[in-house]
Amino acid sequence: MSLGELDAEGVEAVLGADQAAALAETKLVDVRRLGADTYCLLPNGRVGAVRFEDLQVEVTPKEKLGVAHLIFLLGYAKDPGFRPDGVTSETYGDLWPAMANSLGAAVERALVRGLLQAYRTEQEALLTVRGRIVFDEQLRRRPGAVVPIEVRYDDYSVDIAENQVLLAAIHLMLGVPRVPAEVRRRLLHLAARFEGVTRLLPGRGLPRWHPSRLNERYHDALGLAEILLRHGSARATSTGVEMSAFVVVMWKVFEDFVTTALKEALRDVPGRVQPQLSAYLTGDGDWASGMSGKGADDPHGDVAMNVDVVHLDDAGIPRVVFDAKYKLASVTGEYANADHYQMLAYCTALRVPIAWLVYAGGGADIRRSVKHADVEVVAAPIDLRQSPERVLGRIAEIARSAMVMAEPRLPTARPS
Repeated sequence: MSLGELDAEGVEAVLGADQAAALAETKLVDVRRLGADTYCLLPNGRVGAVRFEDLQVEVTPKEKLGVAHLIFLLGYAKDPGFRPDGVTSETYGDLWPAMANSLGAAVERALVRGLLQAYRTEQEALLTVRGRIVFDEQLRRRPGAVVPIEVRYDDYSVDIAENQVLLAAIHLMLGVPRVPAEVRRRLLHLAARFEGVTRLLPGRGLPRWHPSRLNERYHDALGLAEILLRHGSARATSTGVEMSAFVVVMWKVFEDFVTTALKEALRDVPGRVQPQLSAYLTGDGDWASGMSGKGADDPHGDVAMNVDVVHLDDAGIPRVVFDAKYKLASVTGEYANADHYQMLAYCTALRVPIAWLVYAGGGADIRRSVKHADVEVVAAPIDLRQSPERVLGRIAEIARSAMVMAEPRLPTARPS
C-alpha cells in the first residue's frame, strides 16, 4: 500500500499486533488502532518504504520524487561531488528493486579492474619476526618470553574499508525480501567476488575511507552504498518480525542539501557561510549567543534561535539569512504567515535586511516587504524534480540574487 507524504486522511490496513508494532518501530508512519485488527496509517514527516512478510508500506514525497532525485539529495549533502548516475529507476514505487539493481550496477563498474587493494597496518603475535618488533607491547604482555613475538607490519590486502562498505551494502540488499530473482542473483555473484573481505556486523559504525586517486573508480558505488547503509536496515524487529526499511526525514534531507549547496554556491564570495548560527532574539547584548556576556543565564536573552544558513562578511557581520523549508506554512506559498514571522525574527535579531525562504516547490520568487521594518523576505522555490544540474543551478541563482540585493544595504560597521 502507498500513501503520499501530505495525505491527511491516511490509509486503513489490517495488521496483526506484531506487524503493527514492527511498522511503528520504523517511524515511517504513525500507526493508530481503529479496531481489533484495523489500523490507520498516517504520514509523519518521513518518506521511504518498509517491507515485511506479505506487506509493503510506502510513503512517497510530496513532489513524487524519483529514486534518483532522492538519492541525489541524500548524497550531495554529504559529498558535493556526488551524482546519482548509477541509479537505474526514476519510479519511486519501485524503490527496493531500483536500489538493489542500482547498487549492483555501481559495484560492477567499480570492480571492472578487480578488487581494490591497499596497505594496512597489522599488529599481532607471531612465532617469527615480520616487519618490526613492538618491544613495549612484548614486554607488557609477555615479560621474559621469547615467543610469540609482538610485531607490526604493513599488509597489502583487499580487506580494506572501501571493500567492507560495499560488501555490507550488498548484504543489506540481499536481506530485503522479494527482491527480483535476477537482481538477487546479480548481488550474490558480486558478494562472492569479495573473498577475503571482512563482513561488517550489523549496528556497528562504518569504517572510514578517504577519497583519493587510487580509489576513484569506487567513489560512485561507495556514495550509494553509504546512503543505503545510513538509512536502510534489514533485520529482525523486537517482536521477531523480519523486516526491511529505508526511511528518511524529508525536512532534514532538504535542510542538509540546501545548506551544502549554498555553501558551495557562495564559496568564492568574500566572507563565510555559517550553518546553524546560534543567536538570541532577546537581550541587551549583540546578536550572537554569548556575546552579551550573559548568554542563556540572562533573563532578557533567553529566546535562542538557530538560523539555518547565514552569510557573514569578512568582518563577521551578517549580510543575508537563508532558511530551508521543505514545506511552507502554506502549501501555496501565498499565506506563509508563520514562516514570515520567523524570518522577521531572524532579521531583527541579526540586523539583516533580507531573508530568503528557500522551499521545495515550483513557481516564481515571491518578494515581500515587511511593514514598518526595513526587512524584505523572498520566498524562493526549488523544483526538486529537475536534473541535479538544474537544481544546483537554481540554488546558485538564489545565492547570486541574495548577494546583489544585500550589497546596497550592507552596513559599514558592526552595530553597537
